Amino acid sequence: MSSKSVKVIKLQRREDSGCCHHCCVPMCTASARFNSVMSFHVFPKDKELQKRWLANIRRNNLTINKQTRVCSRHFKSTDLIESPTSARQLKNGAVPVLFQWNNFTPPVSQADGDQNDDPPMDVEHNDHNYCSTAEPTALTDRLCAQIERLRGQIEKRVVGNKFGLERFSASDDDIRFYTFATYAHLMAFWRQIEPAANKIVWLTRAAKTAVPHPGSATSMQPIDEFFLFMTYLSMGLMQNDLAHRFGIHPSRVSSIITTWADFLYTVLGAVGIWMSEEAVKAQLPDVFKNCSDTQVVLNCIELRCLTSDSLLHQNGDLCVYKSYSTFKGLIGMAPHGATTFVSALYTGSMSDKEILKQSGILSLISPTTAIMVDKGFLFEDCVPCKVYTHAFLSNPAQLPVPEVREAPSLVRLRVHVEQLIQRVKDHKIFSTVIPMSFSGSINQLYTVACILVNYQNGPL
Repeated sequence: MSSKSVKVIKLQRREDSGCCHHCCVPMCTASARFNSVMSFHVFPKDKELQKRWLANIRRNNLTINKQTRVCSRHFKSTDLIESPTSARQLKNGAVPVLFQWNNFTPPVSQADGDQNDDPPMDVEHNDHNYCSTAEPTALTDRLCAQIERLRGQIEKRVVGNKFGLERFSASDDDIRFYTFATYAHLMAFWRQIEPAANKIVWLTRAAKTAVPHPGSATSMQPIDEFFLFMTYLSMGLMQNDLAHRFGIHPSRVSSIITTWADFLYTVLGAVGIWMSEEAVKAQLPDVFKNCSDTQVVLNCIELRCLTSDSLLHQNGDLCVYKSYSTFKGLIGMAPHGATTFVSALYTGSMSDKEILKQSGILSLISPTTAIMVDKGFLFEDCVPCKVYTHAFLSNPAQLPVPEVREAPSLVRLRVHVEQLIQRVKDHKIFSTVIPMSFSGSINQLYTVACILVNYQNGPL
């Protein structure tokens, strides 16, 4: 085999300095965790100097504490005191003046030297210096105010045109559309996984040259990568669409989705989700009063994944007239809405009964409990407990008249169970065809989408 045909796999790890300081300047993403070159400086104790810092960084309402830092890139080099034996220090009275909105160029009024000093009155100028004429104070103030207003408009437009968490953080409706119930809910979940997320190992194909793979660069913050992954689960968008929205290459999108699918599959899969009989009864909804021994509501969910044309006639689970393969998995939910069981994926040609047998759920079910299934599930002869079988999950366009006349409690129960399953199917990846580039992670995507229901919303 030639060396050109061998695909080399390498692991690239983000280096962690162990420090968690972040720069508080808007539009600056500097973090001490991944940067050992920059220094991060606390605010001065002098109140007047603090006000100058806040005015310069444009955060007048910022609450200052001992963790509030400004990185060294916003100070002139002459304001920094380098020492081989101690940490970098600031000169007394130093003020941050270099920012992204001024292209990291110091204002003229802040420049070094005596170039702003007025020349002696007795110096004779051969040529007229138009710049030496002082502008009226009122005009200068108006121009400064207009510049600040235009800068604010530009910053607002830049943030508004950028598709990311920062753009939608102020709207819980938008956050709910793409990810979790509220922004606070999303951030609470993020704080739980952030320590591990900062140590993600990227699995990439090594380039033939020494140039690092684009996926290894920290062009996106981990929380923005997580937001991209959640957007994919919720919307089922194609790679090119996500690439345009987030301003990155489509191959980078594929790398982010597969990496985060594997990461969350490992993290969330390590948490036991099966609930005991006592725990289920403690949170049993009122609509289950006639089925109070129900332990779990079971349903099968199907996914579709693009498949190479060369495999169309080699596998029985492939559609004859479409180039995609179908997969099915068994999901179990407690009556109050929590996902308590997720099986592996099986080929679409396998029967629901066979999936039940191979999933491993039979070893968890107690003879004193009951399960609830759709009327098409014929499980009575292979489960060690009672089975409630009704047309809960058939979702007809209009209920027949005899069923409408049934007890209101039964109707409410049908609606409730429909809502349980719909919470999982709200992820649009269940209604789209998954690209071939994600075929190796389809089981992880399915499992993560099912388990995330426990975190995205509270119980019904």
